[in-house]
Amino acid sequence: MTTPAPSLGDRLFTDAVGAFDLAGVYLGDRLGLYASLATDGPADADELADRTGTDARYIREWLEQQATASILDVDATGRFVLSDAHAAVLVDPESPDLMAPLTRMLVAAFGRLPELVDAYRSGAGLGWERYGADMREGQAAFNRPAFTHLLGTEWLPAIADLHERLSAEPAARVLDVGCGEGWSTIAIARAYPGVRVLGIDLDEPSIVAAREHAAAAGIGDRVEFSHADAATLDGEDFDAAIIIEAVHDMANPVPVLSAIRGALRPEAPLIVVDERVAESFSPPGDEVERFMYGWSITTCLPDGRSRTPSVATGTVMRPDTLRAYADDAGFARFEVLPVENDFFRFYRLGS
Repeated sequence: MTTPAPSLGDRLFTDAVGAFDLAGVYLGDRLGLYASLATDGPADADELADRTGTDARYIREWLEQQATASILDVDATGRFVLSDAHAAVLVDPESPDLMAPLTRMLVAAFGRLPELVDAYRSGAGLGWERYGADMREGQAAFNRPAFTHLLGTEWLPAIADLHERLSAEPAARVLDVGCGEGWSTIAIARAYPGVRVLGIDLDEPSIVAAREHAAAAGIGDRVEFSHADAATLDGEDFDAAIIIEAVHDMANPVPVLSAIRGALRPEAPLIVVDERVAESFSPPGDEVERFMYGWSITTCLPDGRSRTPSVATGTVMRPDTLRAYADDAGFARFEVLPVENDFFRFYRLGS
């Protein structure tokens, strides 16, 4: 006997419960509550409040909510415990399972909903800077584990000729466009010790943070960061370029892609990493498609429309859309690469 699908009302109630769980995770992350439980061990409300400089009554309610949601456990003494498995999801900044930064991004996106109501009526945009530090820092932290563990060990090595060039002499120069807080730039430099990498981004606070991260990583002598528009590149002779999760955000990507093409040496590739959405609109979509449309309606499309002229791509950039941009930018080669990832699709553009 087939179990009937839940009604839309039931589904939305379940989603609301999950949304409150995400709110609790946001508070635990931002207030350092999870970090204290992971580092200093189990605690009751008074102990955790004392450790974190917070109010014990609020903390008691938060701890009970977290235990009710099965995020925290309660030991025989009545103290609240963060398991190692859940610490990997909530605390460890390089854990492949890390999810806590996602809540910062969601809070930033939802906080702009009243402004988006007006934007939807007027057709105006809402720039990235309007989403604040929670969005900027949350996205950087959310992507950091993948860049740290996969970019230089699986993704780039899967592109054999590029991997060979980055590993060879003379030292290659790589351009990282839309580098954000620099974790992708740092990962490339770490994976290929001879390579020099230039990361550029339109967001100045991200570039400031990227320089700090590179200095802390001890590779500041091989990476450089510039607060710049990639469309202004001129004859830099790079051996490769990469754009990760940024083309769909560009108001007008063709001039950027064209400038990158002009900055590359002959035969040097541009690797584009963007969302692994379906190749065509075919509802209903899977969870990845729904996730990407969520970002598009709240963040990426409004950001893309905040500058003019704008092609208004949105998060859900399908392969044929990027192919058209590549053709208009003068790239003769367009290839979808056989690199497997649940969220990202990998493209190679070339002359």
